[in-house]
Amino acid sequence: MTITITPAASERMRQFLAQTPDAAGVRFGVKRTGCSGFGYVVDLATVAGEDDRVLEVDGVPLVVDDKSLPLVDGTVIDFRRQGLNASFVFHNPNATGECGCGESFTVG
Repeated sequence: MTITITPAASERMRQFLAQTPDAAGVRFGVKRTGCSGFGYVVDLATVAGEDDRVLEVDGVPLVVDDKSLPLVDGTVIDFRRQGLNASFVFHNPNATGECGCGESFTVG
C-alpha cells in the first residue's frame, strides 16, 4: 500500500491535526458520488475503526478504510492554492476517467 503526500498537503494536514490533537488522524478514502462513481473523502478521523488501517505517511497518520484501500493505492495527495481557492488535489493511477467538473472519478 503506497500513498504519497506532497509537502504542501502534509503541511495542511498537520494544521488540521494541530487544531484537533485528540484525532486519530486524517481520514482519506472514497465514497460513491457524482456522475463518474467515486469521490474522495478527506476529513479528520476521530477514531480508527476495525475496518480502518492507519498509515503513517510523512509523519501524518492517514486513516483509510479497507474498502477504499484498493481504489486509492498509489495515489499522490497534493494541496494547491489558486487565487482565493485552496483544495486537495489527487493523482490516482487507478482512476480511468473523471467527470467534467473533476469532482468524481471512475475505476476500471
